[in-house]
Amino acid sequence: MSRTVVIGVGNPMRGDDAAGRQVARLLAKGCPAGVTIHESTGTPDSLMDLWKDAGAAVLVDASQSGNQPGDIERFDVSTEPLPTSYLHCSTHAFGVAEAVELARSLGTLPPRVIVFGIEGISFEHGAELSDEIEEAVHRAADLVKAECQK
Repeated sequence: MSRTVVIGVGNPMRGDDAAGRQVARLLAKGCPAGVTIHESTGTPDSLMDLWKDAGAAVLVDASQSGNQPGDIERFDVSTEPLPTSYLHCSTHAFGVAEAVELARSLGTLPPRVIVFGIEGISFEHGAELSDEIEEAVHRAADLVKAECQK
């Protein structure tokens, strides 16, 4: 069985941007067998290092795409880029979407890559997770667990 990595992306000091990292922390308490859990700020070099030699990568990040707060979107980016509505919608200037496309161009993208975006509402420095996003983190953790069993 090939290695699966789950990477929670975000800045823990910017409110809802910490959603992906919170998902990773929940999963670390009950990690599915054969799955490695990581947290990352989302820089392309760190993401590519974490998914190096993995058969599958599941990334979880906050988004600002215009959906309802707490909505969770799933994207299979194994062969297609993230939709343009998702590009540049997190608080990272150069993050998940760019890392995926850079790795694809370098031939280092894992064969299976799934991205979950959790729609946030507050990304202010020093803020905590919004109540809606805290609830969405738990739902996203369940979705990621199910994804890791595919």
